[in-house]
Amino acid sequence: MEKSKVLFTKEIRAASLLKLYKLLGKKLKGNVAIKVHSGEAGNQNFLRPELFKDIVDYVGGTIVECNTAYEGERNTSEKHLKTIKNHGWNEFFKFDLMDETGPDLVLDIPNGKILKKNYVGKNLAKYDSMLVLSHFKGHPMGGFGGALKQLSIGVASSYGKMHIHTAGSDKEEEIWTAPHDKFLEAMADSASSVVNYFKGEMVFINVMKNMSVDCDCCAIAEDPCLKDIGVLISLDPIAIDQACIDLVLKSNDVGKEHFMERVNSRNGLHTIEAASTLGFGTMSYELINID
Repeated sequence: MEKSKVLFTKEIRAASLLKLYKLLGKKLKGNVAIKVHSGEAGNQNFLRPELFKDIVDYVGGTIVECNTAYEGERNTSEKHLKTIKNHGWNEFFKFDLMDETGPDLVLDIPNGKILKKNYVGKNLAKYDSMLVLSHFKGHPMGGFGGALKQLSIGVASSYGKMHIHTAGSDKEEEIWTAPHDKFLEAMADSASSVVNYFKGEMVFINVMKNMSVDCDCCAIAEDPCLKDIGVLISLDPIAIDQACIDLVLKSNDVGKEHFMERVNSRNGLHTIEAASTLGFGTMSYELINID
């Protein structure tokens, strides 16, 4: 497989995201879903709506999210919609909680290693293309979160999240205790189903800012341990996540060791490796610096 192109800028501001999108040259068509992480109530690190305003206005899409599968302020539609309002998402943009009502949309994963079905918010069917806006940071279970996590856990319905976390067993008591590598491979499987659903009509942006070892899903999260690095864009979710990891590894930041301890202690790179075996992207990329 040829190297995927990943564009990169050190500037982290609304205009930078739009600049990269225009330079990438991929115009998303039809009704565009724009996937974000809405941020758990109490989390201090999630990316605010203002950073995304220029690109969302330009693309003309709808911000989309799904409910969580764990206790907090986003595990029911009522609570999640309140959090969305408190965090300002529907102040700036059209918003769609894709699994506000059921039933789920079921995506087949014929070549999945762990999962054969992925359960996503049913409103995904309303959209012709997707812009995935990911906050690259650590994660308590996955080691890190980027484009692949947004595609898998992020697009999955509340039930779908449990299906992934339990590696398909659907036993609630196993949501945090399923065999760990199988959980990581289930994330790769589910991510592949969303990519295949949109048949190439996707663009991925990763923002390397506020990089804590904890995810935006944590109400109580560590403060960032890395200095901000920049913004990346690609048509390949695997390549963009690999490029982010490599930028951390190449940095001279004193917080690098702490961040990578979180990634490595959770075997986080296995998600990228598992995804690459499914063939919906590649770990091999060309990083193109944009001034």
